[in-house]
Amino acid sequence: MSSKYFQPGEERADKVVDLFAAVAPRYDLINDLQSFGLHRLWKARLIRLSGVRPGEAALDVCCGTGDVTFRLAEAGAEATGIDFSQPMLDVAARRADRLPGNQPRPRFLQGDALRLPFPDHRFDVVTISYGLRNLADFGGGLRELTRVLRPGGRLLVLDFGKPSWAPWRWVYFQYLRWICPVFGRWFCGDGDTHGYILDSLLAYPAQEGVDRELKNLGYAERRRVELLGGMMSINLGRRPGA
Repeated sequence: MSSKYFQPGEERADKVVDLFAAVAPRYDLINDLQSFGLHRLWKARLIRLSGVRPGEAALDVCCGTGDVTFRLAEAGAEATGIDFSQPMLDVAARRADRLPGNQPRPRFLQGDALRLPFPDHRFDVVTISYGLRNLADFGGGLRELTRVLRPGGRLLVLDFGKPSWAPWRWVYFQYLRWICPVFGRWFCGDGDTHGYILDSLLAYPAQEGVDRELKNLGYAERRRVELLGGMMSINLGRRPGA
């Protein structure tokens, strides 16, 4: 492990707070550059897979600058985004201020994904994009997302994946190891901000681990969507008890 922002255990949250404070001003720009703009297509697909309908209550956890939250609102949902990083939420708020007057505005809150400030069974759809990998407690995070999801509701997880084909995985990891830190150095003055991605991914059970945990939690209609040969993935499932 090489990034100073990656710290297993109890100090994980504090380090991630520091990380996102450092990257918030250039977060959206770097996402476009390092993914060649593809993250926008992946997030659009996440919304389609969610099946979100007008009037449904949707929660976007670890919402960052609001990409997915805004899309949920555009689909007609009562959309709420929550994130622990105030600098990221400040960017989301500025984006919301620029919306046309007739466009739905989501609500943004600061909070902890492991202790969500909502009652049980509050939401029809819960999404988390590029956030589960950053939590100090992976399993606890999925249990908390499940707690606020209504019976029959849909949970979707978009994140970096681990390709099953070893040569492709090697190429991908080399990109994360050598190229992504360059974006951190250029735009944030610190390669560790994006060297963190590989460190956190190596410690993350990725799409197979998420699928196993959803199975353990009793999710029905589980599905795993591989993107770019598994470099990215979307896990989804329906909470039982509709």
